[in-house]
Amino acid sequence: MRIIIVVNVNTSESMTGVIGEAARRHALAGTEIIALRPYLGAEAVDCNFESYLSAVAVMDRVIGYGEPYDAVVLAGFGEHGRDGLQELIEAPVVEICEASAHVAMMIGRAYSVVTTLQRSVPAIEDRLRLAGLSDRCASVRASGMSTREVDEDPGGAVLAVVGLGLRTSKISTYAPPDAKKITAWPLSTALGLRPAAAGDGPAGGVAR
Repeated sequence: MRIIIVVNVNTSESMTGVIGEAARRHALAGTEIIALRPYLGAEAVDCNFESYLSAVAVMDRVIGYGEPYDAVVLAGFGEHGRDGLQELIEAPVVEICEASAHVAMMIGRAYSVVTTLQRSVPAIEDRLRLAGLSDRCASVRASGMSTREVDEDPGGAVLAVVGLGLRTSKISTYAPPDAKKITAWPLSTALGLRPAAAGDGPAGGVAR
């Protein structure tokens, strides 16, 4: 049994519940998720003051947790505190801003971030730069909704993101090749090393 602590960076009970449910939904079988929230701090973190206060509160909450665990996930996008907490404990500390950027780079050459308020943009840019992940970040954009507003109106948050008019595309990278004849493809079939398979496409090698 693996035990992962997922820490909400704000004091909101409702957000902590949502975070815990999401983590459990996607955790591997045999993984126990412990959702925690700080004892002190802001109910929603939207600025540097609240973020620095949250960093102290999160470190205090984790080191005060008396049960064994295998890893800590900080559920605050680009907030301060990961580096300090990593100095205090031996278990790995994963911050979701960095983690999501790593995942995004596995499915696309570049990625963009959509956050809450415009004042949150510099902090996220700094976090990505510090982690060495900024070169492939195309943009960091704000939806205009605060963290608390997103919690109170998830549907409105979706509409706010849609209103940004963003588009995703695989045209520049990781898109399937255009359908065309490719001589001697698949190569192993052309060389007689294996029989044709269903996924190979029509004889003559169509790249699709």
